[in-house]
Amino acid sequence: MSIRNNAMSYKRIPLAIFFILGTSAALCQLNSNTASVALKATLGESLTVAATPSTVAIPLVSGGTATGTSPVAITTNWVLSASRTAVTLVGYFSSATAALTDGAATPDNIPASEVLGQVTTGTPTSFTAFTQTAPLGAAGAGLTLFTQALTETNRTANRTDNLNLEINLAAQPHLPAGSYTGTLNIQAQAL
Repeated sequence: MSIRNNAMSYKRIPLAIFFILGTSAALCQLNSNTASVALKATLGESLTVAATPSTVAIPLVSGGTATGTSPVAITTNWVLSASRTAVTLVGYFSSATAALTDGAATPDNIPASEVLGQVTTGTPTSFTAFTQTAPLGAAGAGLTLFTQALTETNRTANRTDNLNLEINLAAQPHLPAGSYTGTLNIQAQAL
Protein backbone atom coordinates (compact mmCIF):
# COMPACT_ATOMS: atom_id res chain seq x y z
CA MET A 1 0.00 0.00 0.00
CA SER A 2 2.80 2.31 0.58
CA ILE A 3 4.08 1.74 -2.96
CA ARG A 4 0.68 2.55 -4.26
CA ASN A 5 0.45 5.73 -2.20
CA ASN A 6 3.88 6.79 -3.45
CA ALA A 7 2.84 6.21 -7.05
CA MET A 8 -0.25 8.35 -6.57
CA SER A 9 1.84 11.12 -5.03
CA TYR A 10 4.06 11.22 -8.11
CA LYS A 11 1.03 11.48 -10.35
CA ARG A 12 -0.16 14.50 -8.42
CA ILE A 13 3.13 16.39 -8.75
CA PRO A 14 3.00 16.88 -12.54
CA LEU A 15 -0.58 18.00 -12.21
CA ALA A 16 0.45 20.54 -9.55
CA ILE A 17 3.30 21.80 -11.76
CA PHE A 18 0.87 22.20 -14.64
CA PHE A 19 -1.46 24.32 -12.49
CA ILE A 20 1.42 26.50 -11.26
CA LEU A 21 2.85 27.04 -14.74
CA GLY A 22 -0.55 27.51 -16.32
CA THR A 23 -1.64 30.01 -13.68
CA SER A 24 1.52 32.10 -13.95
CA ALA A 25 1.20 32.26 -17.76
CA ALA A 26 -2.42 33.41 -17.44
CA LEU A 27 -1.45 36.13 -14.97
CA CYS A 28 1.36 37.65 -17.10
CA GLN A 29 0.66 41.07 -18.59
CA LEU A 30 0.29 41.46 -22.34
CA ASN A 31 0.44 44.96 -23.85
CA SER A 32 -0.69 46.03 -27.29
CA ASN A 33 1.00 48.49 -29.60
CA THR A 34 0.47 52.23 -28.85
CA ALA A 35 -1.95 54.17 -31.04
CA SER A 36 -1.48 57.95 -31.06
CA VAL A 37 -4.03 60.71 -31.64
CA ALA A 38 -2.81 64.24 -32.29
CA LEU A 39 -5.01 66.88 -30.69
CA LYS A 40 -5.51 70.30 -32.20
CA ALA A 41 -7.65 72.82 -30.30
CA THR A 42 -8.31 76.32 -31.62
CA LEU A 43 -9.79 79.24 -29.73
CA GLY A 44 -10.69 81.85 -32.33
CA GLU A 45 -10.66 85.57 -31.73
CA SER A 46 -13.96 87.26 -31.04
CA LEU A 47 -15.09 90.82 -30.39
CA THR A 48 -18.74 91.67 -29.71
CA VAL A 49 -20.75 94.70 -28.62
CA ALA A 50 -24.26 94.83 -27.14
CA ALA A 51 -26.13 98.04 -26.31
CA THR A 52 -29.33 98.56 -24.31
CA PRO A 53 -31.78 100.15 -24.60
CA SER A 54 -32.07 100.14 -28.37
CA THR A 55 -33.94 103.46 -28.37
CA VAL A 56 -33.18 106.59 -26.33
CA ALA A 57 -35.66 109.47 -26.23
CA ILE A 58 -34.24 113.00 -26.09
CA PRO A 59 -36.90 115.68 -25.51
CA LEU A 60 -35.35 118.56 -27.49
CA VAL A 61 -35.10 122.09 -26.09
CA SER A 62 -35.24 124.87 -28.70
CA GLY A 63 -31.91 126.71 -28.58
CA GLY A 64 -30.82 124.69 -25.51
CA THR A 65 -29.43 121.37 -24.35
CA ALA A 66 -31.51 118.23 -23.81
CA THR A 67 -30.35 115.04 -22.10
CA GLY A 68 -31.34 111.52 -23.09
CA THR A 69 -33.94 109.88 -20.88
CA SER A 70 -31.62 106.98 -20.08
CA PRO A 71 -27.97 106.05 -20.57
CA VAL A 72 -27.00 103.38 -23.08
CA ALA A 73 -25.34 100.42 -21.33
CA ILE A 74 -22.67 99.10 -23.71
CA THR A 75 -21.11 95.70 -23.01
CA THR A 76 -17.97 94.85 -24.95
CA ASN A 77 -16.66 91.25 -24.85
CA TRP A 78 -13.43 90.03 -26.37
CA VAL A 79 -11.14 87.02 -26.72
CA LEU A 80 -8.03 88.21 -28.53
CA SER A 81 -4.62 86.92 -29.58
CA ALA A 82 -1.32 87.97 -28.05
CA SER A 83 -0.57 90.15 -31.09
CA ARG A 84 -3.39 92.59 -30.18
CA THR A 85 -2.47 95.65 -28.15
CA ALA A 86 -5.77 97.49 -27.57
CA VAL A 87 -9.55 97.47 -27.93
CA THR A 88 -11.24 100.70 -29.00
CA LEU A 89 -14.97 101.40 -28.79
CA VAL A 90 -16.37 104.03 -31.13
CA GLY A 91 -19.78 105.64 -31.56
CA TYR A 92 -20.49 107.18 -34.97
CA PHE A 93 -23.15 108.49 -37.32
CA SER A 94 -23.28 107.80 -41.06
CA SER A 95 -23.30 111.53 -41.79
CA ALA A 96 -21.61 114.47 -40.09
CA THR A 97 -24.27 116.89 -41.39
CA ALA A 98 -27.35 114.79 -40.62
CA ALA A 99 -27.01 112.69 -37.48
CA LEU A 100 -30.75 113.11 -36.99
CA THR A 101 -33.31 114.30 -39.54
CA ASP A 102 -37.02 115.02 -39.68
CA GLY A 103 -37.23 113.15 -43.01
CA ALA A 104 -39.19 115.95 -44.74
CA ALA A 105 -38.94 116.57 -48.50
CA THR A 106 -36.61 119.44 -47.64
CA PRO A 107 -35.18 117.93 -44.44
CA ASP A 108 -34.22 119.76 -41.30
CA ASN A 109 -31.19 118.07 -39.79
CA ILE A 110 -29.33 117.93 -36.52
CA PRO A 111 -25.61 117.52 -37.30
CA ALA A 112 -23.30 115.18 -35.41
CA SER A 113 -21.57 118.22 -33.92
CA GLU A 114 -24.76 118.95 -31.89
CA VAL A 115 -24.94 115.41 -30.46
CA LEU A 116 -22.73 114.91 -27.41
CA GLY A 117 -21.66 111.78 -25.57
CA GLN A 118 -20.16 111.10 -22.16
CA VAL A 119 -18.68 107.86 -20.77
CA THR A 120 -17.45 108.45 -17.24
CA THR A 121 -15.50 105.15 -17.34
CA GLY A 122 -14.10 105.83 -20.81
CA THR A 123 -12.49 108.54 -22.89
CA PRO A 124 -14.99 111.41 -23.00
CA THR A 125 -15.58 111.88 -19.26
CA SER A 126 -17.34 115.16 -20.02
CA PHE A 127 -19.94 115.68 -22.76
CA THR A 128 -18.11 115.77 -26.10
CA ALA A 129 -19.48 116.24 -29.62
CA PHE A 130 -19.43 113.45 -32.20
CA THR A 131 -16.99 115.36 -34.44
CA GLN A 132 -13.98 113.06 -34.50
CA THR A 133 -12.82 111.22 -37.55
CA ALA A 134 -12.79 107.93 -35.73
CA PRO A 135 -11.35 104.70 -37.16
CA LEU A 136 -14.92 103.66 -38.00
CA GLY A 137 -17.77 105.65 -39.56
CA ALA A 138 -18.01 108.90 -41.49
CA ALA A 139 -15.37 111.62 -41.22
CA GLY A 140 -16.24 114.19 -38.56
CA ALA A 141 -19.15 112.11 -37.20
CA GLY A 142 -17.53 109.88 -34.56
CA LEU A 143 -16.46 109.75 -30.94
CA THR A 144 -14.03 107.32 -29.31
CA LEU A 145 -15.79 106.01 -26.22
CA PHE A 146 -12.86 104.08 -24.73
CA THR A 147 -9.48 102.61 -25.56
CA GLN A 148 -8.48 99.62 -23.43
CA ALA A 149 -4.81 98.60 -23.49
CA LEU A 150 -4.33 94.83 -23.55
CA THR A 151 -2.00 92.85 -21.33
CA GLU A 152 -1.57 89.17 -20.53
CA THR A 153 -4.30 89.46 -17.89
CA ASN A 154 -7.06 90.98 -20.04
CA ARG A 155 -6.80 89.46 -23.53
CA THR A 156 -10.03 87.67 -22.63
CA ALA A 157 -12.30 90.14 -20.86
CA ASN A 158 -15.43 92.25 -20.96
CA ARG A 159 -16.51 95.61 -19.72
CA THR A 160 -19.76 97.55 -19.47
CA ASP A 161 -19.84 101.32 -19.91
CA ASN A 162 -22.74 103.76 -19.76
CA LEU A 163 -23.00 106.27 -22.60
CA ASN A 164 -24.93 109.42 -21.68
CA LEU A 165 -26.28 111.45 -24.60
CA GLU A 166 -27.20 115.10 -25.08
CA ILE A 167 -28.30 117.24 -28.00
CA ASN A 168 -27.28 120.91 -27.85
CA LEU A 169 -29.33 123.09 -30.22
CA ALA A 170 -27.61 126.38 -29.26
CA ALA A 171 -26.30 126.71 -32.83
CA GLN A 172 -29.80 126.06 -34.24
CA PRO A 173 -32.22 128.21 -32.21
CA HIS A 174 -34.73 128.23 -35.09
CA LEU A 175 -34.96 124.47 -35.69
CA PRO A 176 -38.62 123.76 -36.44
CA ALA A 177 -40.73 121.52 -34.21
CA GLY A 178 -40.79 117.95 -35.39
CA SER A 179 -39.73 114.40 -34.76
CA TYR A 180 -36.05 113.87 -35.52
CA THR A 181 -34.61 110.39 -35.82
CA GLY A 182 -31.17 109.00 -36.43
CA THR A 183 -29.00 105.99 -35.76
CA LEU A 184 -25.95 105.98 -33.54
CA ASN A 185 -23.69 103.07 -34.48
CA ILE A 186 -21.48 101.57 -31.79
CA GLN A 187 -18.62 99.35 -32.84
CA ALA A 188 -15.43 97.97 -31.32
CA GLN A 189 -12.10 97.46 -33.01
CA ALA A 190 -9.12 95.36 -31.88
CA LEU A 191 -5.73 96.75 -32.82
